[in-house]
Amino acid sequence: MAMLLQGRGDVPGLGLAVRPMRDDAAEVAAVVALIRGAFAEHVGRLDPPPGAIGETVESITALLGRESGLVAEAGGAMVGCLFLQRREGGDVYVGRVAVARAHRGTGVGRALMAEAEAEARRLGAARLTLGVRLALDGNRRFFASLGFVEGALHAHPGYDRPTWVEMTKALG
Repeated sequence: MAMLLQGRGDVPGLGLAVRPMRDDAAEVAAVVALIRGAFAEHVGRLDPPPGAIGETVESITALLGRESGLVAEAGGAMVGCLFLQRREGGDVYVGRVAVARAHRGTGVGRALMAEAEAEARRLGAARLTLGVRLALDGNRRFFASLGFVEGALHAHPGYDRPTWVEMTKALG
């Protein structure tokens, strides 16, 4: 069951609002387009290819049945999103973080992650976790700048070498 997200995070000065994702056809289609667009630059660069490129209206609808989503809007347009999943043990996992290419470096990712952290705290989670491809140094630096620490290395199925790292942020 999806978590109930509370409130709405407006980011003064950025013209940016972060709100819970709606489970309606138009919103889900916009989320799919945003995710696929944000991850498109990694096609041919990452091995294995990013699974996010294969997201569909059906897969995101199913994801919203299990997880909660946040969207960031600027000027009435969706410019970022992420998903939150409550895990056994109380951690909250952050996945499918996507920011539209034209809005990177403007605070969208930070605003989304701040709202994800606020939601995890409301839920009483001990920490946030997420996974980052080893090849994406910029993403690893970004999450480290938010207080995430690199931990265990993992390999995608079928790979005999690590391809991604788990990062965590303690909320205590």
